[in-house]
Amino acid sequence: MSRETRGGFYISQIKQLSDRIFEKLLRENSIEDFNGAQGRILYVLWQKDNLTITEIGEKTSLAKTTLTSMLDRMAEQGHIVRNPDPKDRRQTLITLTPEAKALNKTYDNVSTQMNELFYKGFSDEEIDQFDHMLAKVLQNLKRNEE
Repeated sequence: MSRETRGGFYISQIKQLSDRIFEKLLRENSIEDFNGAQGRILYVLWQKDNLTITEIGEKTSLAKTTLTSMLDRMAEQGHIVRNPDPKDRRQTLITLTPEAKALNKTYDNVSTQMNELFYKGFSDEEIDQFDHMLAKVLQNLKRNEE
């Protein structure tokens, strides 16, 4: 028997709302140069700079075509530069500019604000369970993407 569920619907709504709120918080903190998806790219590069487009795609789950156009825009805005990989001339490394590196602290503050909104009223145990369940859903989807 098929059971009616609404998880996917809720996840879709959460994503739409959280993107809008996150962009609003970025604007309120004087970060207007990029959207939430570009912020995910920056976040990945703040963790480890000098990554290939493929590595960034794996870490952000952004499609290569979307990622390429976003990286073009971020390069135009002065947030990233593309450098040839000295170990493999066929690869390009994406590197943050000093200006983009300077946004890290403000962006972290906005992320903290989002986390507080996201998990308001949750116990630590509920947060752990919820994160675990979402990771499981993500794994299921990734296995079926190929």
